[in-house]
Amino acid sequence: MGFPKGRRRVVAVVAALLGVATVAVVVHRVLAPAEIETVARTGYPPAITPAVGVVGRLPVAPLMVDRRLRVYTADRQVYADQPADRRYRVTPYWSYRRWPARISGVVADGTTVVSRWSDGKLVALDARTGRVAWQAEGPAPDEDRAVRRTGAGAVWGPPGLFLARAADDRAVLVVSGQRGVRGFALADGRQLWSAEVDHRCRADVGTTATGQFAAVDHCAGPAVVEFRDVATGTPTDRWQPPGGSAELSATPVGCVSPRSQCQGLRTAGPGDAPARGWLVGAGPPTAAQALDRAESELFGKRVAVGVADGVPIARDARTGKELWRRADLGPVRIIAAQPGRVHLLSERNDLITLNPATGAERSRFPLKVGKDGLGWAPGLAYAADGYVALERLREPVDPDADDQRYFKMAEPVVLAAT
Repeated sequence: MGFPKGRRRVVAVVAALLGVATVAVVVHRVLAPAEIETVARTGYPPAITPAVGVVGRLPVAPLMVDRRLRVYTADRQVYADQPADRRYRVTPYWSYRRWPARISGVVADGTTVVSRWSDGKLVALDARTGRVAWQAEGPAPDEDRAVRRTGAGAVWGPPGLFLARAADDRAVLVVSGQRGVRGFALADGRQLWSAEVDHRCRADVGTTATGQFAAVDHCAGPAVVEFRDVATGTPTDRWQPPGGSAELSATPVGCVSPRSQCQGLRTAGPGDAPARGWLVGAGPPTAAQALDRAESELFGKRVAVGVADGVPIARDARTGKELWRRADLGPVRIIAAQPGRVHLLSERNDLITLNPATGAERSRFPLKVGKDGLGWAPGLAYAADGYVALERLREPVDPDADDQRYFKMAEPVVLAAT
């Protein structure tokens, strides 16, 4: 005997409603905003002084943190492995995921790792545990950039993320984006200041070693480099290089970390206008002719190292007086720099590291991993904590190719200790 016709209809409606509710619950659980914090299960590893030479190869670009960890990004994840000199990437030491936002960039200072997301959220993690230290609302990134599979653009040159030290030595995070630029205390995420600026007619430069944030502003009239105090956001100067025009670009040099705490900058005008090098400090920038050459790097306030006809030459940054040259290395190019080290790459893909103050060789070895060989072209590079990481590209390099064609191998990043 079945249910009466009326009751059958009621049962069918109830069953349908229950089905819809079940689907709604599943969809909500899958698609609802979420964050997953997977903390470290072992103690914080000791600092490492790695053996000189090639460490290994990695599928993604590492950010070296506190001489102990390597931090990486995925589309919706920031994670770390350890130790810093492990030959391959291993199971994460800690991990943090968000949904549905995507990673925009990551920076690190000491044991604080700050990730920025596509919705503007800033999330600071304690590198020692992977636990969330603080969260804050920052300006959304200017645009979604296409990041290749190594993620190098998010960790070696994160857009709109800059570290700085205020005059009282407080660590400050400067964040720029669609709704302006803001300063945050790195210790606790407290917002220090906010400035409404038109991102459509401005270009970030970086922070200086004297606690200023620099940006090129061409919103009204000829372009100028605007400087702001990182602790208060107060504009301190609007500077234009001699002979300035409506078009101006500026590149930071002599930085502690990517585009952060920099000692100088290099400006360039439209077309074939010559570049000019400058030292930045408390007052207006001062000319540094040894930085005029596009590939030159600055170490401290005095030494500029450049390459002329394949020969590395160090000069006094301000006067241009030659300090040393190394014509015995064969043709080389500068691929990266960090305090106390200038990293050169030879035509045979040997990595040569010199002391920028004296020109003395610190190390030299081929950037070869296993049977990978040396038949590749260098891509993006990064240097920190005595390490150098470099992308290896397929020759001839095609910037418009997909990742499979663009990179030489499945694990294209080579990591070396110098």
